This record gives sequence, structure tokens and C-alpha cells, in this order.
Amino acid sequence: MDVMVLTKIVVIFSVSLISDAFVVQDQGNFWPLPKSYVLYNSSIALNPSLFEFKVVQSDLNKCRILNEAFKRYSKIIGDSLSILLRRGQEKRKYSHNHHHSYRQVLDGPKFLEHLEINFSGLCETLPYFGMNESYRLEVDNQRAPNTAILSSRSVWGILRGLETFTQLLQVSENGLSLAVRSASIDDSPRFSHRGLLIDTSRHFLPVETIKLIIDGMEANKLNVLHWHIVDDQSFPYQSELFPDLSGKGAYDPRLLVYTIADIQAIILYAAVRGVRVMPEFDTPGHTTSWGFGQPGLLTKCNNLVTEYGPVNPINEDNYLFLRDLFNEIIHIFPDGYLHLGGDEVNFDCWASNPEIKKWMVDNKMSGDYAKLESFYIQNIIDIVEKQFRTNTIVWQEVFDNGVNLYNSTIVQAWTGNYEKELDRITNAGHKALLSSCWYLDYLDTGGDWKKYYKCEPLSFGGSAAQKALVIGGEACMWGESVDETNVVQRIFPRASAAAEKLWSPQDDFRNIHQVEGRLDAHVCRMKRRRIPAQPPNGPGFCL
Repeated sequence: MDVMVLTKIVVIFSVSLISDAFVVQDQGNFWPLPKSYVLYNSSIALNPSLFEFKVVQSDLNKCRILNEAFKRYSKIIGDSLSILLRRGQEKRKYSHNHHHSYRQVLDGPKFLEHLEINFSGLCETLPYFGMNESYRLEVDNQRAPNTAILSSRSVWGILRGLETFTQLLQVSENGLSLAVRSASIDDSPRFSHRGLLIDTSRHFLPVETIKLIIDGMEANKLNVLHWHIVDDQSFPYQSELFPDLSGKGAYDPRLLVYTIADIQAIILYAAVRGVRVMPEFDTPGHTTSWGFGQPGLLTKCNNLVTEYGPVNPINEDNYLFLRDLFNEIIHIFPDGYLHLGGDEVNFDCWASNPEIKKWMVDNKMSGDYAKLESFYIQNIIDIVEKQFRTNTIVWQEVFDNGVNLYNSTIVQAWTGNYEKELDRITNAGHKALLSSCWYLDYLDTGGDWKKYYKCEPLSFGGSAAQKALVIGGEACMWGESVDETNVVQRIFPRASAAAEKLWSPQDDFRNIHQVEGRLDAHVCRMKRRRIPAQPPNGPGFCL
């Protein structure tokens, strides 16, 4: 067997390791819960100076996804040990029994010296819809005594398994040592699309803040960053073809924009963590900021408070502009999907414009503004799907208004009574995403993650074939009341509730008190990774 050592942790460690002190039942548990697992009331000590990742395939030394993952998770383990060392020093100030050396411990309990990686797939570089995220993890059990083995047929499964492995880390009762809980795990996600929407128009989010959000997504096994990058308030996307869009539409055209280099850095940062970056450019509504840099794009309103309204759907030049803009976007964002929006279109401006009303009469749709919107959306979908061969996602209004959607188009439900909406979408043969019950900007007092946890994507009364068309869902963090000072805390751990519902098997009878304990531990784990998650359950503390 050809074994290659890719990463090794070197940490000086000289505190007591007592084998019978390693069982701490509220640690070493998961978020989200795996598909199938057994946790044993035992653990194996982690030897920090020798622990390493070993890949049973010598030709993977150039696999960037894996190399980056091993470095990242080595740091996570190393940081955990550093925290222990600091706490151990404090405890030893008040203890008379602190003369155990690292050498003395080697003659005592068994140590886990490496995690063996059995990988049998291709070294893929970009995550995609439907990627294989399944894995098997064995830690110090009958199949793998005194060892740990992680197996998967894909790099994405290895990433998810590494996350689970680090969640098995537990602190001894005396707070001075680290171990890995013994377990047998066979895991894969319930849904393929497990997303988080961020909004960078209402408040600009710095690149480093977006990366921190992606760190939190990795810790929760979320795999799609839905980037609602522009909206009415600002246009921070810096287009090379149309620089006036951000030049005149951003809050600040120099400081509060995302350059192509910024976007590429975010895409790469997400990719090595198994997270897709899916952009949304919402039209014909939500486009006020677009109009400053693209004359003629928006409809001129007559006798209304607002001067301009949605995109003018009868101006043929607008379709040429959008074709060129979407072509640029598709080449920058490598994901196979482009979200076209299509929600909350105010028809009053169209109804006030005499040129549009005349055009509608001439085209036999007089007064039917939903049909006019459908005409516009149909043209946009044709451009993206036919010309650029890119799949599309739309908000539910597009479906509700009767647009002739492609089979590949996904419909995202976001309004109330989502059970009825999902039933209608899937009965028409379309794939569906659920967001209705996971709007993170709807605040409640303490513990409001529980209302997100109660949401069940398949609670509607459709057939098995219909329910198979529900491919997942997204938690949505709209940006009206969040910026870089509070957005991460607002997202986590509230989005963690959605993450578990989208990854773990359905269990309508799961004990909510046990869930509370796991989420508390998960929040502390995220904080140790410098992800500033807010307290989930009221008073408490993290060490």
C-alpha cells in the first residue's frame, strides 16, 4: 500500500492525558446529524505531535482541493490544542498534581496518530449541483481499532467527512487534553442544494466578511452561496463591459464594489470548501440602481411618486444589453446556474406609461401586466438557456404568472403557504427550492432557530414523484438591517437549523432538548474557529 503523508501537525504538548477522563457526553456530537451513525462511549487520545493525514493514493499530491482541506483542518485541530494548552496552564496554577510529562503518557493510553484517507475518485476542482458528498468514517471501533479511516469516491465527500471528524473532537473532563470520540458513520445529504442567500446591495459586505460566512457554511455543510449581488439600492458588481453600472450605481464606485478579481477570489475560496457561488441579477424589478448607468433601461413613470420603474420590456435595445451583461456574468461565475430573480414587480409604472399601454393593445395583452412580465422573463430565459446554455433559477412569481419555463429551470418558493406552492410547482414537473420558512431577517426573541428547525420541505401532500423534485432549500439573509458588524452573528446559528433540515434524514420526533444541546456545542465549536455565532438558547457560556 502506497501511503503518502500530506499534512502533519507539530505542536508541543506536555499536559496530563488520562484515558478514563475522555468521556464527555455533550461533546463529540454532530451538526448536522449524519444519515447513519453509531457513537460509542469511548474515545481515543489524539497525539498532537504525530497526528497526520495519510492518503492511500500517491498520485494525489497535486490535488488542490484535498491539500487545502488538510491544511485547513490541521489548523482547526491545532487551534483546539492551543486553546487546551492555555486552559491547562490556568488549571495547573491551582493543581498540585501537574507533574505528568508527555513522555510518561506515551506508556499509558493508545494514541490516534493519523486519519487514513481512502479516496477513489477524480480530483475535481469546482463544486456543482448533484455532486457526490457521501463518505464513510470509522474511528477506533471494531472495524478500525486504534485507527481512523475516512473513505469516499469524491473530493466533496472527503471534505464533508473531514468536517465530521473534527466534530468528534472532545475535551477531557479536566480540560487538559484532547481525544476523538469512537464512531461508525455512513453519511450523505438528504438534499443536493443546501444554500444561503446573502444580499450585498442593501449593505455592502467586504470580501473578508463573505469569506467568513463561507467558513460558517463549511462548518454546517451548506454548499451553495446564493449571491444577491445587486438590487434597487446599489450596484456593486463592477462590470468590465458596462463600467457605468457600478460607476454610477454603487454606493462608492471606488471602495464599495466587487472587482472581477474580488469575485474570482471568493469563488476559489468557496470552491475549496465545497461551496458553489451562484449569482443573482434580479430583473425586471429591483433595478433602480441599474438605471443610473444604463439610460433607457428603466420604464419612465407618469404621474407617480417614483420617476422610473422596472426594466422597460418593450425596448428591444434592453435585451441586447442584458444579453451582453449576462454573457459576461456567466463567464466570470463558473456555476452552472444563474438566478434571474423575477419577484415583486410593481406594475403601476408600466400601467402609467402610454407607450407600453399602446404596445400591449397592439400585441393583444391589453391590461394584463402579468402577461407583459411573462413576455419579458421569457425573453431573458431564452437568452440564458438557449444562447448561453446555462440553467436558470427564478422566484416563484415567474411560475405563478405562467411563464413557459424550461424543464431545467428551478423555481424558488419564498412566500407564505409554501406547501401549496411546492405542490403546484412540482405538479407542473419543475424542480423546486424552499426558502419560505427560512428568512433570517425575520427576527424573534431568543431561540428563534426553533421555528426554522420545525420547517419540513416535504410536508406538502404531493406524490413521491413530486417530492423527488424538491432539490433542497436556502436560508435567506436579506441585507436591510445587517452589515459586516452583525451579519455573521445574524446568520449563525439560525441558518444552522436549516442546514440540518437539509442534510439530515427526516425525523419529526427528534427530541428538541437534545437538539438544543448539540446546537449549543456547535456554536462553541464555531466560535473556536473564529466564526462569531450568536448564543442560540439564552444564558450559557463557551470555553
